[in-house]
Amino acid sequence: MSATHHLSPSPSTVHWGFFDAALDPVLEIASGDTLVLESVSGGPEVLPGPGYHVPPELLDIHREVPRPLPGHLLTGPVRVSGARAGQVLQVDILEVGLRQDWGYNYIKPLMGALAGEFPETVQMTIRLHAGSGEEEGEAELPWGTRLPLRPFFGVMGCAPPPAWGMISSIQPRAHGGNMDNKELIAGTTLYLPVFVDGALFSAGDGHGCQGDGEVCVTAVETALRGRFRLTVRDDIRCDLPWAETPESLITMAFDEDLDAAAREALRQMIGQITARTNLGPAQAYQLCSLAADLRVTQIVNGNKGIHVVLPRTALAGPT
Repeated sequence: MSATHHLSPSPSTVHWGFFDAALDPVLEIASGDTLVLESVSGGPEVLPGPGYHVPPELLDIHREVPRPLPGHLLTGPVRVSGARAGQVLQVDILEVGLRQDWGYNYIKPLMGALAGEFPETVQMTIRLHAGSGEEEGEAELPWGTRLPLRPFFGVMGCAPPPAWGMISSIQPRAHGGNMDNKELIAGTTLYLPVFVDGALFSAGDGHGCQGDGEVCVTAVETALRGRFRLTVRDDIRCDLPWAETPESLITMAFDEDLDAAAREALRQMIGQITARTNLGPAQAYQLCSLAADLRVTQIVNGNKGIHVVLPRTALAGPT
């Protein structure tokens, strides 16, 4: 019978700014178990003024956790027993919710899609209103605009290949990481390549909402609580992350060149189509032109991202 495990952020359960296959796991679970994982976000410079709830462990982390590379506060890694390099980790994203009543967003010089055009740091605290029942909740911007919340973890990933050593969490790569894909909300299933035994899954970079592109570098950055089911799959293979929802298939790719990312994400979708249907590659390519949407995931993380979204209805055969 599967079990449920809880992992809260603390100085002993987070790593700041990096992924590394040599990092020791902070928790081990069995394949098929449920993981309730909590995250925190941001350094001391983003803390809000009076009147907001700041998770007390965030202050402890600021004091005690080293930050060897620029990047995100990540909770984990979690070892999944039985996972082996070459397999796939299936991450069922069951629930995602807020842990605090504020988020932040900033512009910094030399960063973002318009790097150099905004010479000063501009930062804002954003009040978050949690929903109840079927209500989604809202983010209230300082000038009064309210945006619907659609929370997701910007970073979800396994450990990278050991040969890569310690890498920044900023650039998304084959292991996942900082994908910043706003489609990866509750109800979505993510598939990640496994590069080391145990998979070593980490997550963080909570986003209350984000536009495709994440053009100024930050979304509504906040602390989240996620409920995941982690399952080792030995019956499928993948060399890049991909996802599925009840309505769609989603393939992803990352590259410094956005065109190269688009081409690879498209190749990945053609592979998904040919594996699921009797269509050949040429027909799958044509189907993508007619039914798939290529979306800019983000253009600000060094390795830019494209995700291709194909409705499941496009895979249906003749009746």
